[in-house]
Amino acid sequence: MDFAWKVMEKDFEGLAERFKATSRNLANANTPGYARRNVSFEDELRKVINAGDKLRMTITNPGHIPTHPRAVSSVTPAEIKIKDEIYRLDGNNVDPEREMAVLAEARMMYGAMSRIAAKKVTNLRSVISGR
Repeated sequence: MDFAWKVMEKDFEGLAERFKATSRNLANANTPGYARRNVSFEDELRKVINAGDKLRMTITNPGHIPTHPRAVSSVTPAEIKIKDEIYRLDGNNVDPEREMAVLAEARMMYGAMSRIAAKKVTNLRSVISGR
């Protein structure tokens, strides 16, 4: 599997986690004290993609702390509980309009990534068939 496929797979994984977190947020929009969740993965994935542009520090001992993920597979979508925002007096910070916007953005990103994957498959088919 080439690097682009690994990046697409990790992007799909992160977007799926974002869909889950956003749907949980919307389901708990009326739960007093519920803190909304956000899923972050793009920054770590971007670091891995751009790692070829930077000088990497060598890890010579297992006790050394890496400065960035070493492989696409080491990127994991992180679900973060947002506690410091207040939206309602009962402690719930879920804004349904914001969540719908996050959902729409994730849906557009998922669609774009699906089109890129489909284009890559089409290119591979044409190479295999010799066209």
